[in-house]
Amino acid sequence: MPVTEIRVAGFGGQGVILAGMIIGKAFALYENGYATLTQSFGPEARGSACSAQVILSDQPILYPYVTQPDILIAMSQDAYHRFAPTLKENGLLLIEEDLVRISQLKPGVRVRGIPATRIAEELGRRLVLNIVMVGFFGAVTGLVSYDALRKAVETSVPKGTESLNLRAFERGWEHGSHAAHAEAPEAVPIERGLNGHD
Repeated sequence: MPVTEIRVAGFGGQGVILAGMIIGKAFALYENGYATLTQSFGPEARGSACSAQVILSDQPILYPYVTQPDILIAMSQDAYHRFAPTLKENGLLLIEEDLVRISQLKPGVRVRGIPATRIAEELGRRLVLNIVMVGFFGAVTGLVSYDALRKAVETSVPKGTESLNLRAFERGWEHGSHAAHAEAPEAVPIERGLNGHD
């Protein structure tokens, strides 16, 4: 596969970094590929912006930083506003649809959404929304297999929470399997900043 740049973004407390780690771990350990993970946080961990930058490739990765992601997983409105302009044309935007409202996008950007927080709450623990998003990502993109992601989830979450997290992963995968074949909303070109300002 060619180099694929992925940015997972949201706010502290959503498990953004763990989601990125699971994607990279699944590909590197269980698909025999190459992966890198870098991360950034706002001034306060919980409630402020944070992101995980993941690069997947079948060749050694020379530069570990995401510059123009092929895929953006946006789990908050702030993450969307901050990072949607960096998406490649014809890129893929995956959103937490109850928390993110789409305004303007580059030409050809495909959008898929999932009510990850709602699904997590139905499972009894809002905190597993990140694992719901991991399952959704896997099913929509096809970049990492179900088995590899499932194993990475199982071996990465805290002891005693494996069953809950695997259910969250499976719910996300199921939703993504349907969304992968849905029609994406038409993208609106970005001519000015997302709030109408340069």
